[in-house]
Amino acid sequence: MVTAAQTLLTHLDELVPAHLDLYEDLHSHPELSFQEQRTSGIVAVRLRELGYEVTTEIGPTGLVGVLRNGDGPTVLSRADMDALPVLEESGLPYASTATATDAEGRAVPVMHACGHDMHVTCLLATAQLLAEHRETWSGTFTALFQPAEEVGTGAASMVDGGLAAAIPTPDVALGQHVMGLPHDTVASRPGPAMSAADSIKVTVHGRGTHGSMPHMGIDAVLLASSIVVRLQGIVARELAPGQFGVVTVGSLQAGSKSNVIPGTATLLLNLRSYDDATRTRLQAAVERIVRAECEASGSPRPPDFEYTDPFPLTDNSPQVHARVSAAFTEHFGDKAIAMEPSTGSEDFSHIPRALGAPYLYWVWGGFDPGTYHRAEADGTLNSTIPGNHASTFAPVAEPTLRTGASAMTVAVLSYLAKGA
Repeated sequence: MVTAAQTLLTHLDELVPAHLDLYEDLHSHPELSFQEQRTSGIVAVRLRELGYEVTTEIGPTGLVGVLRNGDGPTVLSRADMDALPVLEESGLPYASTATATDAEGRAVPVMHACGHDMHVTCLLATAQLLAEHRETWSGTFTALFQPAEEVGTGAASMVDGGLAAAIPTPDVALGQHVMGLPHDTVASRPGPAMSAADSIKVTVHGRGTHGSMPHMGIDAVLLASSIVVRLQGIVARELAPGQFGVVTVGSLQAGSKSNVIPGTATLLLNLRSYDDATRTRLQAAVERIVRAECEASGSPRPPDFEYTDPFPLTDNSPQVHARVSAAFTEHFGDKAIAMEPSTGSEDFSHIPRALGAPYLYWVWGGFDPGTYHRAEADGTLNSTIPGNHASTFAPVAEPTLRTGASAMTVAVLSYLAKGA
């Protein structure tokens, strides 16, 4: 029996050349978080040409396109658009040479080092297939293009910017991400798929003095160092074996000269977890330890805590996973595999949570299977494949585009196909 997805995807070959050109253009013109004006403009024009009802400037550079096609479920699919402050070293003929001014006013290089250009292109391909072949499906399809995923606030900005009023309420939400897997592979899982994350800027206060007179001050370097050591005990000694949690101190900054004991020190922390209870426990433990060490050192004032870059837990609906993964298996066969829980984070789930919709977020591959398997065979799995955010991250454009567009189309039609 030929499925609606198989019928629809027979037309994908017609779309690939133009979408490859689009992908290369987007890759060559990356834009930082909340600066995606060019990208969102291109997307808006294409959606309008396809007959979508388009609403722009949601959050502030986000946009949605809605296509109504009779009775049936309402499905929302999301792609993120922003790039990273990374100098591209991929060697691609369409590599980025772009620069921009970041939120702190610094001039930085810009690169699509996480594949969001591929996400945009694949969702536009699905949007075009659905618009041009309405006879295969029934219901309402919403294509959502989100800014600022990399800083963890883009999804929330769309929700706060009036997203719910701009679209029909979805019955289900779908999202995907290209990763360092073979480009013919699609991976999904129910339950926790990507971790919740928080970044914390901690400032501790001592009392500065001359390096030769430590007894006259309160050493912020010693205080901060004690905190770093003590924080390592949270996961090792406060979480049960097998319970996932990460506490990382990514930066410790204090002082500027060897013979000056500084009065302040700043630590930058990153926390990861797979459930809200653990997330709350990690945050509380960090604050408890920092405050206790400050008190033990005789700090003249309490520490300061600034929480930034919050990412929600991605917790896939078992029901949505069961339905979509069955469709993946039917279409991709043994290339539809189980996804391992990722310690990376995503803000996608903020949207379906705010809209009251169950959701599924999956990954697909963007690299040559031969390269992947050769690396595996010599015992250095993925040794030749750059990770997301690397300066050399460069998915093989085709058939990565074809796999990503197919996966999104198959997932959407598992709900919208006539007779689904």
